[in-house]
Amino acid sequence: MLNLHIVTDSSAHFSNSPLPHNVTIVPNKLVIGGKTYREGVDITNEEAFRFINQANQGVEVIPPSVAEYTAVYERLTRHCDGIISLHPSREILDSWQNAQLAAQPFNGRCRIAVIDTQTLSGAQGMIVRLAAREALRNEDFEDIVRITRGAVDHSYCVYFVETLDHLMVHRILPPSQSIIGAMLNIKPVLTIEDGRLIAIEKVRTRLQAIERLVEFVIEFTEFEDMLIMQHRSGQTEQTRMLQDRLKLDFPDVHFPHAMYGASLAALIGTDATGLAVLENQNSHGLDDEF
Repeated sequence: MLNLHIVTDSSAHFSNSPLPHNVTIVPNKLVIGGKTYREGVDITNEEAFRFINQANQGVEVIPPSVAEYTAVYERLTRHCDGIISLHPSREILDSWQNAQLAAQPFNGRCRIAVIDTQTLSGAQGMIVRLAAREALRNEDFEDIVRITRGAVDHSYCVYFVETLDHLMVHRILPPSQSIIGAMLNIKPVLTIEDGRLIAIEKVRTRLQAIERLVEFVIEFTEFEDMLIMQHRSGQTEQTRMLQDRLKLDFPDVHFPHAMYGASLAALIGTDATGLAVLENQNSHGLDDEF
């Protein structure tokens, strides 16, 4: 049996079920109020969200460096036959680029596939879980890489955001739209397209936002995985509304929820609600509207 390992960074967010033992998460660094924290190591999600809310300036997310990835690969290659390294969109963070550089010296010693998931957060986490499961039951390294790359093309996410400050700082919304949106109490609906966070619609109420998320889900025919992402550990009112509404269309499907991480909060704020879906690769694709 091949001994294969999955590496990712803390941009990946997961449901509350335990991760497989063959996954290593390398933490991002968060610069908040002039102090630097390793995400999930020096600071919890709850603490990070509180600090982000208190910070007068934007939060900087620093992905793992080339040296940090090199150290992880060096340790793992001592006992692994291969590594699949999964990273957030290169359009958002430099994690993939750093991992690519770190993997180069290991050519010929150990197979390392460095993959840009073209997403982040819950969708990235689903791809990590899929790769980890395949690595535990599949003997063919190239086949696992092929399946994982296929999952990249079948992962989708959508968020609605209550406040616009972080979107303006990171130029996800232009300043003029952010100011008008705040004045009119407009809540943007975001997705990731071609690796970039973009606004696809604007709604005025939470109920409209919930209906938009439901419309997103019903475009799928088969789920490999799904996750509701929320801004605190306990179930939010938005999540309850979303789960109740989804039960009408999917009475036999469980939609788990989890708190998204600080890496995403730094981009879209600490009050968003989102859905990530990993579609079964054998089913039809998503409607072009998303």
